[in-house]
Amino acid sequence: MRRLLRRRTEAEKAGEVAAAAAVSAPVADPDPTAAAFFDVDNTMMRGASIYHFARGLASRGLFTTSDLVRFAIGQALFRVRGNENPEHIARAKETALAFVAGLKVEDVVRLGEDIYDEVMADRIWAGTRALAQAHIDAGQRVWLVTATPVELSRVIAQRLGLTGALGTVAETEDDVYTGRLVGDLLHGPAKAEAVKALARREGLDLTRCTAYSDSANDLPLLRLVGHPYAINPDSELLEHARANGWAVRDFRTGRRATMIGLPIAAGAGAVAGGIAAAIALRKHYRSA
Repeated sequence: MRRLLRRRTEAEKAGEVAAAAAVSAPVADPDPTAAAFFDVDNTMMRGASIYHFARGLASRGLFTTSDLVRFAIGQALFRVRGNENPEHIARAKETALAFVAGLKVEDVVRLGEDIYDEVMADRIWAGTRALAQAHIDAGQRVWLVTATPVELSRVIAQRLGLTGALGTVAETEDDVYTGRLVGDLLHGPAKAEAVKALARREGLDLTRCTAYSDSANDLPLLRLVGHPYAINPDSELLEHARANGWAVRDFRTGRRATMIGLPIAAGAGAVAGGIAAAIALRKHYRSA
C-alpha cells in the first residue's frame, strides 16, 4: 500500500509539472469547457516518435546504425516484458537523469522541427488527424498527451495545428538540460493527473472531454473523460473497449498492431529512445 501511494504521489507530481509547462494557443469561437486529448505513438503517428527522431539523427551522422538497432531491440523487450513493470520504469528514469546534461534546449527543438518535417510528417495517421481536426472545427482545444519529451511533443502539436502538448519534462537551467527530470515520466496514471491539472487550470468539464489512445497503459486517462476512444488498439485495450461500449477506430490497413512499425513505444520505452538520441547529441555538440 505504501509503495502504491508513493507511485500515485509521483504520478500526481508529474501531472502537475506537465500541466504547468503546457502553453495554450487560442482557438476561434471556442467551446470553453470541452477538449480532446490524443496519445502520440501509434495513435496519432505510426510507430514511436522518439524512434523516428533517432532515425533523423542517424541520417545526420549523429547516431550509428548499431545504436539504432540496439534501441529498437530495447523497445521490443520493454513491450514483451511489460512496460508497466515498476522496476523497468525506475531503471529507465535513473538512466534518463544522466544523458541530457549539457544539451541546449534550442538544439533539440531545432532538430525536432527538421526531423518532423523529414521523417514524421508522412507517418501521421490521416484518420486520427481528421478526428483532431473535427474537434478544432467544433471550437474545442486539442492536446497531445505523451511520454515523449515535451519539447518534441510541442513540435508535433505545432506542426499539426493543435493547441499544445503535455509531455515528460526535463529540468533546465539557463536553457540547458541539467540531466534531471522534473517530477516523473508522463506515463500511465501520470497522464491522467496531467489532464486533471490542465482541466482545473483551463476550466474544462472532463465529462464533455474526449481522449484517444492505442494502449491499455492509458486506461487511467481514458476512464477520466466522458468520451474515450480506442485508436488502433492493442488487444487488452480492444477487449476493455468492447466490454465497456467505447468507440473503436482502427486506421491500420492489412497489418495488425504487431506489424505497424518498429518499435512500439510506451512509457519507459520512449525514454529509452531519448537516452540513445541525447547521447548522440551530447557527443556531437561537445565535440563541435
